[in-house]
Amino acid sequence: MIIGAFPGQGSQTPGFLSPWLDLPGARDLVGVYGEAAEVDLIAAGTEWDADAIRDTKVAQPLIVAASLLSWWALVQRADRAFDGVAGHSVGEIAALVAAGVLSADDGMRLVGVRGRAMADAAALETTGMAAVVGGVEADVLARLAELDLTPANYNGGGQIVAAGAADHLAELVASGPRGARVIPLQVAGAFHTRYMAPAVETLATAASALTPADPSLQLWTNADGSVVTSGARALELLIGQVASPVRWDLCMAAFAEAGVTGIIEFAPAGTLVGLAKRALRGVPSVAVKTPEDLDAAVALLSEENA
Repeated sequence: MIIGAFPGQGSQTPGFLSPWLDLPGARDLVGVYGEAAEVDLIAAGTEWDADAIRDTKVAQPLIVAASLLSWWALVQRADRAFDGVAGHSVGEIAALVAAGVLSADDGMRLVGVRGRAMADAAALETTGMAAVVGGVEADVLARLAELDLTPANYNGGGQIVAAGAADHLAELVASGPRGARVIPLQVAGAFHTRYMAPAVETLATAASALTPADPSLQLWTNADGSVVTSGARALELLIGQVASPVRWDLCMAAFAEAGVTGIIEFAPAGTLVGLAKRALRGVPSVAVKTPEDLDAAVALLSEENA
């Protein structure tokens, strides 16, 4: 079973889109994606600096557009279909498109709304996020509760991302759980927490105009790692996920239970493959960072078909 994985916010780096735009038709496709999302994605992915593409309303459409571009590029080359897909946080929108729940145009419009709504919500209070790596999970969760911080991402492999008020995060950095490292993240707010509640309503309004189809591939949800068979339910979970924790740990546990034999992460790739190497030891993986990585991804798919 080969699973396609789509990364979340924070995986982007300046200029990472440039090599992808050399593929036939790619520049035009990204231009269309940018119009739908209301962001100049070509400039963002080739010219803008790290601070500019860190902006939530830019980062989210940029990541989804790159994921979809690399997905289409691989699908065109491969002689075998994927068995299932999943996305981390905003990557779930790319996963819904890949699974046929949403059209690419609807997905890009939705991620444009999501990015702007979450940026607006983040501007209401001074909040942030920090990765807590290592330590005993019970001790980590207890320390977060003491500081009124939320475990926003359960990433597996001994990593939990805390989110909440900036001054409380500063306390966590100064005095973290025993045996753990605390790494502040360069994000604009406390995503996947109660602070994002205003964005949920905005996203729900935008989603009400869409007509989702049922998934054509197995589709796992960040809500609890389960497989979602209803397109309407998948969209509903996607909306609620904005203000609730990302359970990527449960997704990876579900991959293992389903008999995963390979994971291919789409651009801007690397983060999810890194987590899989710790939580799904021995499972082959490919991070499709540039078009040069497509051959390795095709080879992994072909080996599964042999």
